Amino acid sequence: MLVLDTNDLRVGDRIATFEAVAAGEGGVSSVQEEQDEATTWKRLELWHLGPLTLFHTQGTGMRITRSLRQARRDVMDTVAINIHQQGVGGFAWADHRRRIGPNSATMHHMPAGYEYWWSGLGSTLALMFDTERLGLPEETIRASIPTLEHSPVGRLLINHVLGLHRIADEIDIGPEADALASATVELVRAWVVSVAGDDLTRRAVGRETLLTRVLAYARTHLREPDLTPQRIAWAHNTSVRTLYRLCDDGGVSLEKWIVRRRLEGARADLAAPRHAHRTIDTVARSWGFTNPAFFSRRFRQTYGTTPSRWRRLSQQGRLLLPPDD
Repeated sequence: MLVLDTNDLRVGDRIATFEAVAAGEGGVSSVQEEQDEATTWKRLELWHLGPLTLFHTQGTGMRITRSLRQARRDVMDTVAINIHQQGVGGFAWADHRRRIGPNSATMHHMPAGYEYWWSGLGSTLALMFDTERLGLPEETIRASIPTLEHSPVGRLLINHVLGLHRIADEIDIGPEADALASATVELVRAWVVSVAGDDLTRRAVGRETLLTRVLAYARTHLREPDLTPQRIAWAHNTSVRTLYRLCDDGGVSLEKWIVRRRLEGARADLAAPRHAHRTIDTVARSWGFTNPAFFSRRFRQTYGTTPSRWRRLSQQGRLLLPPDD
């Protein structure tokens, strides 16, 4: 949901309006813009996904600060996960400073304050929720912040949050928002304890979050034809038998889950104008389907029509839409 586009405001109101929104929604103390009022641009979108708030911010360079003074003054006890998407920037927390580039993740603990910046055009996804949802000691959360970039769970979390953003408009008010929020918090827990938890905590959280991590891994590698239960089990240091038992206990049929997510991706690509030049077989293969007959059969069973008819109907639907103004 679009909250603000400063291009819609007159010069003189742009910076002040963005600062007010950043303070109200994100607990920011101050914003220092890299450019002057006339050339500053910011676009902010926001979604509430159950207990999570997802922000997408784009625009010209800036430095955002949450001061220790403000952190001590207000009662905002939240964590924020930033996925930096575009531009070169940086992050500072306590004595830790780090340069960041595209597709890097950092975490801010609001009661401690932080700085975050980028130069030139940039964009970021920020995910915010109450710290208590992690169920971890404050010292563990804070100890993890300087070393999270080394966690093997980070890539899973980044891909998961990027996926949330792609479907945010569809799940913003849907019943699946709470389930996705729980899975997201579990991934963040695993991310934190992978670098800062003691052995007992790591083992406990590892068990609790294994199914979430398995499905996040599968979602990340959906397009690869060799995504098999054997490979997934190996990637998570477990046996295939244990993997199947884990999925059964979670009410998930792993093979069916993978096929359904692949079908959803192929169906979306077949309807997209940018993929109109590609053959149906090529689209299917790009989503891990190596057998065209199997793909067509499962597509029809799931959606009640053939891939070719779905593509044709999608194209006809676009032609019937009124032209953009």
